[in-house]
Amino acid sequence: MTHKWTYPGAFDLGMFLAVRAATASSEELGPVSENASENKKFVYDFTEGNKDLKDLLGGKGANLAEMTNLGLPVPPGFTITTEACKVYLDSGEEPVALRDEVSAHLDTLEATMGKKLGQADNPLLVSVRSGAKFSMPGMMDTVLNIGLSDKSVQGLAKQAGDERFAWDSYRRLIQMFGKTVLGVDGELFEDALEKAKEAKKVTVDTELEAADLKKLVTRFKKIVKTEAGRDFPQDPREQMDLAIHAVFDSWNTDRAKLYRRQERIPGDLGTAVNVCSMVFGNLGPDSGTGVAFTRDPASGHQGVYGDYLQNAQGEDVVAGIRNTVPLAELEQIDKKSYDQLMQIMGTLENHYKDLCDIEFTIERGQLWMLQTRVGKRTAGAAFRIATQLVDQGLIDEAEALQRVTGAQLAQLMFPRFDDEAKVEKVGRGIAASPGAAVGKAVFDSYTAVKWSRSGEKVILVRRETNPDDLDGMIAAEGILTSRGGKTSHAAVVARGMGKTCVCGAEELEVDTKRRRMTVPGGHVVEEGDLISIDGSSGKVYLGEVPVVPSPVVEYFEGRMHAGAQDADELVEAVHRIMAFADRKRRLRVRANADNAEDALRARRFGAQGIGLCRTEHMFLGDRRELVERLILADTEAEREESLKELLPLQKQDFVELFSAMDGLPVTVRLLDPPLHEFLPDITELSVRVALAEARKDPHENDLRLLQAVHRLHEQNPMLGLRGVRLGLVIPGLFTMQVRAIAEAAAERKAAKGDPRPEVMIPLVGTVQELEIVREEADQVIAEVQAATGTDLKLSIGTMIELPRAALTAGQIAEAAEFFSFGTNDLTQTVWGFSRDDVEASFFTAYLEKGIFGVSPFETIDRDGVGSLVKLAAEAGRATRPDLKLGVCGEHGGDPESVHFFHEVGLDYVSCSPFRIPVARLEAGRAASQSQGSDHR
Repeated sequence: MTHKWTYPGAFDLGMFLAVRAATASSEELGPVSENASENKKFVYDFTEGNKDLKDLLGGKGANLAEMTNLGLPVPPGFTITTEACKVYLDSGEEPVALRDEVSAHLDTLEATMGKKLGQADNPLLVSVRSGAKFSMPGMMDTVLNIGLSDKSVQGLAKQAGDERFAWDSYRRLIQMFGKTVLGVDGELFEDALEKAKEAKKVTVDTELEAADLKKLVTRFKKIVKTEAGRDFPQDPREQMDLAIHAVFDSWNTDRAKLYRRQERIPGDLGTAVNVCSMVFGNLGPDSGTGVAFTRDPASGHQGVYGDYLQNAQGEDVVAGIRNTVPLAELEQIDKKSYDQLMQIMGTLENHYKDLCDIEFTIERGQLWMLQTRVGKRTAGAAFRIATQLVDQGLIDEAEALQRVTGAQLAQLMFPRFDDEAKVEKVGRGIAASPGAAVGKAVFDSYTAVKWSRSGEKVILVRRETNPDDLDGMIAAEGILTSRGGKTSHAAVVARGMGKTCVCGAEELEVDTKRRRMTVPGGHVVEEGDLISIDGSSGKVYLGEVPVVPSPVVEYFEGRMHAGAQDADELVEAVHRIMAFADRKRRLRVRANADNAEDALRARRFGAQGIGLCRTEHMFLGDRRELVERLILADTEAEREESLKELLPLQKQDFVELFSAMDGLPVTVRLLDPPLHEFLPDITELSVRVALAEARKDPHENDLRLLQAVHRLHEQNPMLGLRGVRLGLVIPGLFTMQVRAIAEAAAERKAAKGDPRPEVMIPLVGTVQELEIVREEADQVIAEVQAATGTDLKLSIGTMIELPRAALTAGQIAEAAEFFSFGTNDLTQTVWGFSRDDVEASFFTAYLEKGIFGVSPFETIDRDGVGSLVKLAAEAGRATRPDLKLGVCGEHGGDPESVHFFHEVGLDYVSCSPFRIPVARLEAGRAASQSQGSDHR
């Protein structure tokens, strides 16, 4: 007997709209309401939304609506809004109107499909899926096959003409519902499934027959009864309602919170819930499910990329439980569906103007689109795709800058494995997320976190990962799985985090219970053994493989030129994006550099000057003895003699620095740290003196040093005698440094150079401090000009790194030609933190509890520290309109902070040489973003 499977292949969009109009109230069909009144609409049909309603409908719901609007084959359904979720999470109860709205939309869906949810003879089945504004792959919950029960499973078997399919669908529902909704340990279901396969002497679940699956359903229901303390619900509406609540609750699971912290996703957005009529990929060999990308998410190359799995439901692909086939093989399996899918993929990429990630199901030859979204991609793919889309005319340069990030550029600058090193390759999998990762093999998430916190670098090795492995994935240097493909959970999450990942290394036998991995040839890798994985090639090696510089770094260093024969397409893409950024940006980018070597490297990386030269670094090494003599000086003559010896050394430092940065500004910070930092450690020195006294051979200099250490000891030296206070308390110290700067500038001018020094006074808290130091500096500069006959233009300014300086910036600007915000110390003094102490003692707890989304030393605290920066900038320029403003703390190279500094009108940021390209890119992105906002 031939059964015609018409559900929902015979679905007619016109009929659906007609029924929808006939059964829905005018309120339901009304526009999106932003009103927080009791009439707020909480449920939307797929025909009502669009891709711009992600805040309300979540990413999945908005894109399902968009695909419906495009006329693509989307199973009908409806979306419960994020607003409903927020009410539920805030109050513990769903909105009063939600049940009636869901009932009305369910009635419409049932009328469209011509069947009732879970009815015995011809059941309508639905999926209940999460869908937040921002993609959180695998972090929240999904339940398929809602509506199946002991009665309706018989109707589904009759309807489909396939008893095995019906019972397979039912066991999947009980398994997913039990784990997701009722909180049953998923391992119990997996173990029962494995035992069923062992009893049947088969290796994959598709080889289990209907009778086997019936027994498995009975076993699953017993597990639910035992573990959850209740029977599996037979009422289909109860199943749906409980599943909706479970999806709402999954927003606040530990793994979801952890992922949001990792990806900096706000915690108050909530998730939408999508209720969609089921289509089935597990109906036999002419059915299947898959994930497709319009371009390769690992490399950015155009082509046919994705995974397909015959006779399966969507979760099988993402979970990586069964190994998929490449999407290209679908052309041989089902050419009609393949051709239609290729056409749809082109439509979606042109419509979204970006790489699209697509989930689809084929049900007995009928293609259905279940999801699309702008796909996550690797750093290299992001740069390639952005330039490709510009060349295709789909986006312009400004938009291309929004398609890449500074964090991605930083990833591309990490080292890679040395191709010429002697290595022992033991396996190869799918190159899921690029990078070179070396670490000790660990086989569970808990161990990965524990060892990582102890300072060990680890590789997390699993058969396949699941959402519960997230904390271990974050802790690990890289992830290696023996199952799954480019669309598995491990691959998708790793790409999103920029973490190296190799998936589907089938040659490797992973035994997580015995904590070991067996490689071809019988060699066993025990937990703790070093392994290396290459996420760009998919290769797995024993031991530690040496690394070499990234070609992107070689490009910035000038050792590889874009457009040259040896330049690969990635370097060419980076070169073009950086050119876009440099044309767009307003912020200039300087370097923090203390010597000529660093300055030259910074210049190659694109630095437009030095924003911070820390002169204290020039006092270390073989000059420490001179500094000690300065500190120990008992008379003015001794102090002057020490300064006189230091002067030519400092001058030569500046000559070399000004030469390296010829034609560009160099901001020199006068001595900042407390003097005790130049003296020996008090414990070490005390032991040395005690031993010398025991030998009756005391060393006079050590005794004097120890006395000086005790004399200079402070309870909180970072708030003590340092910065401008040193210059005021130790006569001649700052004037010696200013003289060295001025004489070096004069020497460079005499050599036809173009020195542009700027003198920066640190830790100023009041304008009077700056006025005194400035008066002495101006006198020294005038003396050098007179002595050399050189016209010197040295600007004098200050660091704003104390709250009082920020609050009195208008006064300080009267004596300063520039401000440079020292955001490291400003963060310490605003928060009352001692950075060296707090990062080790309680920052981890603050991050875990959500007090910080990110460390305020990593990204500028906009509300606190940022407010003072903005206030000081505005007050300073009110006093002196031409006041130059910059930042020289570590925040100058942080992507998010660069955007803030652009917004508040700073002239430049300064950062370490390695971060200069990142700052350049983010400055360009900030400018193009603000121009786009102004245009809109």
